Amino acid sequence: MADFGLYEYQEEVVQRALRGENVIIWLPTGGGKTRAAVYVAKKHLENNPGAKVAVLVNKVHLVDQLYNNEFKPFLGLDYSLVSISGDCDQKEFFGCNVKNSDLVICTAQILENALTNQEEGKHVELSQFTLLIIDECHHTHKEGVYNKIMGRYVAQKLKGERRLPQILGLTASPGTGGAKSIKGAVEHVLQICANLDSVIVSSKVYAPELKKKVPRPRKRFDIVDKRPQDPFGDHLKFMMQFIHDFMALGPDFPVREFGTQEYEADVVILEKKGVTDRNRLLAQCALHLRQYNDALLINDTVRMVDAFRVLESYYSTKSSIAMDGTDFFLLGLYQENEVELRKLSGDARFENPKMGKLQNTLLEQFDQGKPSRGILFSKTRKSTHCLYDWVSNNPALQRAGIRAAILTGAGNGINYMTQNEQKETIRTFRRGSLNLLISTSVAEEGLDIPECNLVVRYGLLTNEIAQQQASGRARASDSVYSVVAQAGGREVRRELLNECLEDLTGRAIGEVQRMEHREFQMKITDLQTEALLTRQLAEQLKIKKRSRFSAATVQLSCRGCFVPVAFGNDIKVIENAHHVNINPDFEKYYKTGGQPALKTFEDWEPGRVISCAACGRQWGMEMVYKEIALLPILAIENFAMETPEGRKLAKKWKNVEFTVEEFNFSTYCHSKFPNMFD
Repeated sequence: MADFGLYEYQEEVVQRALRGENVIIWLPTGGGKTRAAVYVAKKHLENNPGAKVAVLVNKVHLVDQLYNNEFKPFLGLDYSLVSISGDCDQKEFFGCNVKNSDLVICTAQILENALTNQEEGKHVELSQFTLLIIDECHHTHKEGVYNKIMGRYVAQKLKGERRLPQILGLTASPGTGGAKSIKGAVEHVLQICANLDSVIVSSKVYAPELKKKVPRPRKRFDIVDKRPQDPFGDHLKFMMQFIHDFMALGPDFPVREFGTQEYEADVVILEKKGVTDRNRLLAQCALHLRQYNDALLINDTVRMVDAFRVLESYYSTKSSIAMDGTDFFLLGLYQENEVELRKLSGDARFENPKMGKLQNTLLEQFDQGKPSRGILFSKTRKSTHCLYDWVSNNPALQRAGIRAAILTGAGNGINYMTQNEQKETIRTFRRGSLNLLISTSVAEEGLDIPECNLVVRYGLLTNEIAQQQASGRARASDSVYSVVAQAGGREVRRELLNECLEDLTGRAIGEVQRMEHREFQMKITDLQTEALLTRQLAEQLKIKKRSRFSAATVQLSCRGCFVPVAFGNDIKVIENAHHVNINPDFEKYYKTGGQPALKTFEDWEPGRVISCAACGRQWGMEMVYKEIALLPILAIENFAMETPEGRKLAKKWKNVEFTVEEFNFSTYCHSKFPNMFD
């Protein structure tokens, strides 16, 4: 294997996979899991005439990354390779691409769609593949798309199906699944093995070589004292208490400390209670309290001015859509205090001390006269934008030569990035034109990011898997992994807990690996049988739930103002994804706004954003379907449902308790344009 460039520890972990066994390769970030998988794929194709390989990833940008950087260089001359993701046209002919290729790299959702789509040219069967490589396979659990695919695999296996692909999973850490005991951690690892129908392998003989090749960074806690005074935060809390007094909740509804995640959970429940009880005062106050709580969290994470700007932006849209006394009270409260908040947010004496500590941490690495590269991890998209603004306008950091950019997840909206923007940012960082990424968790796993000599975790509470992934980004010699946090804060406690959980994961994997083969197989089969029965029961319950009410008996009301706007039978679903209102009278209930940043798809293109004409709550957007039908796509989380059993809420359409019928384009055209068919 020397000609392929594998290290001895990589050769060690691929042996069982080369013998055709289902295997999970457990190697740390930077240990070369993907290169080992490329080697297994190469040998599989060489030794099995007619073999067909699928490489599954869980993020769109990983498709091109694995294709261009790993599989194409080693397999592209001898085999037919194709990369397919949600932003390319080839997904519409997935079945044909699979038929005509030796190796397919795609997002797991693309394969899942093809397994369920019965249309010729789009449908595939698992039996068409001989090897399935699953990147970041620790995500194969619960309702994740990896587990949906493997659920089919396991069901076919238990029925005695023999024509199933070999499985090769890749992970830097399966984690403990929330368990804090060795027994619970072992059960979690066994469940991952059962879901993937695989054994888990790691380096034993050549572990010292692995440790030398992937050194751990020097970890340190950069701790700051709590700010002695916080007049800006105190004023926000005063305003929040004023709103609580206005709501007159009473002792039966206690809430937790302002400015915490726990309080955020409380006001989410409060808003739901307000909507279901038709108490608009309660619901609207809860929405505004959440904005103030967000401002407190931002004040604790970045600058006071960032927190003020969040509130300023929120209330800039409210004055034109005040409906009743509640709206006027909430708007008036902010307007009366706006000048004072602005003044307090600009007082440098009370600035967040974490910012000074973060500045020193960055300067230690970047102000040494030698090239440096780093990643600054923060929790939210908002905080990454605030930190970018701070870095870009900080004279000391600019003199140190820091060239920063934001890296967040793909999506729609002002704080999201497109997939092309993600790719370009990573490409620029790799070239060295940028030397600091300010990122959410999107950069923690999978991305092909150059070795960094600094990784900073700033204001993060995550599990042991995310911590290990982030730590693994600091792979340059003498690199530093810094945790910037407040003294006695939850971040430090969580970081220390994660270190214990990382050790627990390793011990649990060791116990699983030491099991007798027969005992391991019995446990795996028992877990697979139990999971299959659970899925079947859950599916039956879903079907029963979706037919609980007749669609015509369910009325949809705006969640912001409670105005009834539609019935359940007005809603149809397109491509099992887009829920649209086909009632022509619906347009009188909404107004249109700007255009969302979305590309044009095969059958439709995005129209304008739509929101409630009465209260301004955003509902969704218009779609232009087949260049003829202008249809409003609705997000059910923006509505309340009046049912025969009372008012109900749903976060997603899959949770509603009535059946949504498929959209029929021909029927729609006949009803909309009857004269065209005379």
